[in-house]
Amino acid sequence: MRRYGNPPLSHVQYTLRPGAYVILPKGGQLLLTYQSQPEPEVQLPGGGIDPGEGPIQALHREVWEETGWSIAAPRRIGVYRRFVWMPDYDMYAEKLCHVYLARPVMQLSEPAEPYHSALWMAPEVAVELLGSEGDADLLRQFL
Repeated sequence: MRRYGNPPLSHVQYTLRPGAYVILPKGGQLLLTYQSQPEPEVQLPGGGIDPGEGPIQALHREVWEETGWSIAAPRRIGVYRRFVWMPDYDMYAEKLCHVYLARPVMQLSEPAEPYHSALWMAPEVAVELLGSEGDADLLRQFL
């Protein structure tokens, strides 16, 4: 499995954190999320898979929380891992990132997740602005 970002630190204990993320094309644009805190970052919508939750269930929940949108027909297009510090959780994580392609269906509400907003962007611009190198690489492959 491909690893992106910094190699793991030998003196750090990492917690495995599986997650589901999604590429959402519509009308020549991509639906993304902008997280303003703790660091400003453009991201593919998605996040951690909670205990007892499957990846597709997590994907629907996370997309709604971060963008306010519902999605349809998700299919997995890749997986990668990265080792990161997660300040929101005060932990080092080995993120196992499952990336999907799906269709944005309808905006149901404003984002429920604090510091997140929905963002539409041209795919070519998104590739350059995504905060995760792994997400950007899978988006390049999709394009």
